Amino acid sequence: MASSYEFLMIIFTLVFISTLQAAAIAATSSSQTYKTYIEKACNSTTYPELCNSSLSPYASKIKGNPQKLCKAALSIAIKATHNASSTISKLLKQKGLTSFETSILEDCVTNTKDSIDELKQSLNATRHLNGSDKESQVENMKTWVSAALTDDDTCTDGFDDGQGQVSETLKNRINDIILKIARLTSNALSLINTLKF
Repeated sequence: MASSYEFLMIIFTLVFISTLQAAAIAATSSSQTYKTYIEKACNSTTYPELCNSSLSPYASKIKGNPQKLCKAALSIAIKATHNASSTISKLLKQKGLTSFETSILEDCVTNTKDSIDELKQSLNATRHLNGSDKESQVENMKTWVSAALTDDDTCTDGFDDGQGQVSETLKNRINDIILKIARLTSNALSLINTLKF
């Protein structure tokens, strides 16, 4: 026959396990709710699948907060643009580039660095969205992100000017790099456009 102490320990253990299971179920439910929020928000973007796949890993940090969603989208775009700038800088060091190719790559490095600065300014503005001038801050964010998109586009414009002077391999590589960051940046702008106060 079990002592009262053993009986109490069994009851305590069962209650503890039940509490843990309930917490795990609640956490799973919350996590799914947050992912559903991101999926719905991403449906308003031009590239919803990319939006969802890039933001879903941050669902537990974003929760259901539109401002945190925009911050995450901007941070992802900044990181991708920084990586693109680094990749283009490495391509610039390749041997055998024509002077025209070198000039285009140098312009692209400048454009991507400008884009990073503009995205960072937009991210910085998210810190002021609780102030009295939040509408003005959102407009600034839209302007900076739009400028970043223009910089991305300007990078690839150089290839159009030098038809036949740029290798197809280099042109395709840069276009792929810029396309990815432009899509992430476009998604960030779409999410910023949905901010309401």
